[in-house]
Amino acid sequence: MSSLEAARELLRDFPVVDGHNDLPWALREQVRYDLDARDIATHQNAHLHTDIPRLREGGVGAQYWSVYVRADQPEPVAATLEQIDCVRQLLARYPKDLKPATTAADMEAARAEGRIASLMGAEGGHSIANSLATLRALSALGVRYMTLTHNDNVDWADSATDEPGVGGLSAFGRAVVREMNREGMLVDLSHVAATTMRDAMDATLAPVIFSHSSSRAVCDHPRNIPDDVLERLAGNGGMAMVTFVPKFVLQAAVDWTAAADDNMRAHGFHHLATTPEAMKVHRDFEERTPRPVATVSTVADHLDHMREVAGIDHLGIGGDYDGTAFTPDGLSDVSGYPNLIAELLDRGWSKADLTKLTWQNAVRVLGAAEDVARDLRATRGPSNATIGELDG
Repeated sequence: MSSLEAARELLRDFPVVDGHNDLPWALREQVRYDLDARDIATHQNAHLHTDIPRLREGGVGAQYWSVYVRADQPEPVAATLEQIDCVRQLLARYPKDLKPATTAADMEAARAEGRIASLMGAEGGHSIANSLATLRALSALGVRYMTLTHNDNVDWADSATDEPGVGGLSAFGRAVVREMNREGMLVDLSHVAATTMRDAMDATLAPVIFSHSSSRAVCDHPRNIPDDVLERLAGNGGMAMVTFVPKFVLQAAVDWTAAADDNMRAHGFHHLATTPEAMKVHRDFEERTPRPVATVSTVADHLDHMREVAGIDHLGIGGDYDGTAFTPDGLSDVSGYPNLIAELLDRGWSKADLTKLTWQNAVRVLGAAEDVARDLRATRGPSNATIGELDG
């Protein structure tokens, strides 16, 4: 049996839990949620990284759908609700393939039924508009993690790609973490500054996740995780879900991406835009300046290092499909996960290690957050603290 055949066999039993997919944002940007125009029951290769046939081909058993909105969105709470509604429309439209999930038990039930467990993660604390009540409302709607920042700071937390503001987490930021613990929402530390990572791990009572981040020691980009933080995952019980984004995994791509982003802004586009017009600008730039190409091996290098530092019990996968303009060779869309598993098999990873990477760790971490929430709710009620009270 080839490594690829062995990978596919493993994924039939222990499919991938992917920590981050931006399909809802792509649907918003491309067709304003017109699901007839992007029917993901059929191949959408020309437009999207994600559709149901390719999720099946890739061995995906659970997906955290990102309900991301941009940090400069004028009404971020309303836009986040629209993103949640998009996920709900997808679940209603494709019930044979997608199963709503908010708990570890739901994930296991979906696996038993052969459906893809569909969870939600909010990307950026701007989605709660400095309101713990709004945070609880998102939780009640089924959002199971929140990334504390996106690319820009929020009033109470510093981002990895912005200038330092509060020096990590403010007092209100710590209150957000504690309220997430009480709600059973995973604290997601992708996108945040290293100072914020450390402050959040000091404040949390539950495991944290990095929904789509790789190793800073392997690729020195601020979006990646320093080794001292990876080392703390064992004591915290959380997990780091390796991402595939070339500009975060391949050092040679860092400078190229900075130039490509400048080119996008010079043409009047946000540097993260993925509309057809924006992608034409990307392609034209790439024709003039060929981009460095990441591969499956590039991503595997990160996982090798992260396993050495954090331990196999604390790793997962978060591809960031439909949230990036470029993908590695061999991981061009959601059908590519078997290629990564095959590469790891060739590197000597055991089947036991790989089942933790693909499925078991993510289910365990969500279940642990649920256990913490159950205990906290028995001892204290919801917080009504405001940022004005705590941060002045």
